[in-house]
Amino acid sequence: MKNILIKIRNNHEQLFRIFLFLLTLAIIIYVFPKQAKFKYEFTKGKPWMHETIIAPFDFSILKSVDEIKIEQEIIHSEHTPIFNYNSDIFLLKAEDYIIQFEEKWVKDKNVKKDDKFTFSNLFKKRKIDNSTRKYNLAVFGYDRLQAIFEKGIVQLHGDFEYKKGLNVLLKKGGIAEKTSIDQFLSISSSANEINLIDNLTDEEYSFLIPLLLSSLEHNITYDKLASEAMLQSDLKNINNTHGLIVAGQVIVSKGELVTAERYQKLFSLKQKYEGKKWNLLAYYLMLLGQIILVGLSLLILFLFIKEYRVEVLNNTTKISMILSVILLMVVISSLVLSVNLNYIYIVPFCIGPVILKVFFDNRIALFTHMITILIIGFIVPNGFEFVFLQLIAGIVSILSVLKMYKRSQLFMSVAKVIAVYFVIYISLSITHDGSFVSLDVSILIQLAISGALTLFAYPIIFLFEKIFSLVSDVSLLELTDTNSVLLRQLSEEAPGTFQHSLQVANLAEMGALEIGANALLTRAGAIYHDVGKLKNPMYFIENQSSDLNPHDEIEFDESAEIIISHVLDGIEIAKDSNLPDELIDFIRTHHGTTTVQYFYKQFIADFPKEDIDVKAFTYPGPKPFSKETVILMMADSAEASSRSLKNPTAENIDVLIERVINKQIEDGQFVNADITLKEITQLKKLFKKKLVNIHHARVEY
Repeated sequence: MKNILIKIRNNHEQLFRIFLFLLTLAIIIYVFPKQAKFKYEFTKGKPWMHETIIAPFDFSILKSVDEIKIEQEIIHSEHTPIFNYNSDIFLLKAEDYIIQFEEKWVKDKNVKKDDKFTFSNLFKKRKIDNSTRKYNLAVFGYDRLQAIFEKGIVQLHGDFEYKKGLNVLLKKGGIAEKTSIDQFLSISSSANEINLIDNLTDEEYSFLIPLLLSSLEHNITYDKLASEAMLQSDLKNINNTHGLIVAGQVIVSKGELVTAERYQKLFSLKQKYEGKKWNLLAYYLMLLGQIILVGLSLLILFLFIKEYRVEVLNNTTKISMILSVILLMVVISSLVLSVNLNYIYIVPFCIGPVILKVFFDNRIALFTHMITILIIGFIVPNGFEFVFLQLIAGIVSILSVLKMYKRSQLFMSVAKVIAVYFVIYISLSITHDGSFVSLDVSILIQLAISGALTLFAYPIIFLFEKIFSLVSDVSLLELTDTNSVLLRQLSEEAPGTFQHSLQVANLAEMGALEIGANALLTRAGAIYHDVGKLKNPMYFIENQSSDLNPHDEIEFDESAEIIISHVLDGIEIAKDSNLPDELIDFIRTHHGTTTVQYFYKQFIADFPKEDIDVKAFTYPGPKPFSKETVILMMADSAEASSRSLKNPTAENIDVLIERVINKQIEDGQFVNADITLKEITQLKKLFKKKLVNIHHARVEY
């Protein structure tokens, strides 16, 4: 037990990284849909290349989307709208008619008000003389108005679309009757009927007609709520199946063409199969299968990183970020699928590789994207098409974004991704059906939105930087700004060191480009590598503007200590300035474990009999452990040494560079970095050429 605990203690970081992979596996399995998946992929118009399918159980054949759409269109076209008949409208308008009639009669005839009658005594109490001319005219108008309202005055504007000859349901007194809408009157047709009355004298016509026209009102109105409810009920009652497949019936044989009819049978079987409730044993077996498939995918990713990017595997923060990107994409996809399968293409899958490329390299970005898409492919419809589409688009996004800090490249990458999406989707569609008829415009819109959402990579990159304490190209570009507070201080208090750092940064950047290293990271590291000289700037020769040298006043070992301490001082200053660890690595490794040769040799010469501890004259290290830090060490020593040449000819610079860099190789300064002798030779050649140009040295002839 004790030995086990000791092993856990000694390997706790490795065990924690393995735990991260297992935790990722557990979360993915948790968000995966818990249902069986139909194991066959099939496409309309393609031969069936699997074994003969025999129905394992009875199931109904689902209607196709087009069939259901046709039925919906038929229901829409045959839909009978509902109208309401309001009998109270006539009573109100009739009473208004009598009131207006009386007022106008009194005014026009100049009779006494005592002779007036109202709607109540005229048509209910019948108390007045019914033989008078006034009475006969009032009743005549009343009867005409009643006849018009009994026919019905329909309201045809608003939400209702009028069609000639359309049958409607008229709700009248709790009873709905089907009738033609043409049987009703409109306001204009009602007015025409009134205007055509010919049983009146001219005087009576001019008196009565305006009263009748002003009494017209709609008493039949469209009932939108009831009509919509009935329409939705009819649409809901559409039977989505037709026909039955019984257990044991052959659905499709091997080699047969998947026609529209066979496709619908296979689709119906798939829906029935995936929606079927399984027993507990089947559920656990399905769960086991998901664990194995996802586990193998993550294992492949683990082995890939271990084999080709072991430095990433040894960094818990970086592994956490890679797994977080995978989890983010899988969880978002699962949520979208749980809402609506048809919206899966709106998810911005290309944002993952773009983010990973910023912090890592093309290979990790591409491999992680591939694993992510394969995992999601287990749960999406038409998995092969999905994987093919997203994999190609992801490759394009990786290859098209060369420098993330250039905004134009991200916009161009988005345009290229959208174009690739369109080309692949259209190609797959015409491959299936041999025509453009089956193109779904909604999917094209989703793909366009998905590509456009890749632009959100910028804010997400910033978020990942803060969460995982990593540095992106965008941040590196900001850090190389010489107007930053720290670099401003360096240029003012140690101007010689600042100029030396800029020269080294230029050399190192060109060296990184020469051998394919991270040029922006190398440049940023080179600019800050000597920031520790801010503590004692005058003890470094490049900052001495007079013949006064403070080293003349102290012992050699003290001078060596001050020179060496600029590394530790630089680390402290960098941390106080919140510089990322990636840049601090350049500060701590740019001298490796080399010796301060000048003061060491001077000490030996002055004190030959004294025991010398070489560690007192040796930088604490560590040695460079990446191509970028090696490039900085070489560029720093080459540039500093070239300054000491009194006669910087091409030959002298050539000999100097060879001697300085070969000494570093002999001391084993590059053993921890994955740099080759070929790359070192390339860097030597480049530095010689650039330093010759800097010092304007010419070959003697």
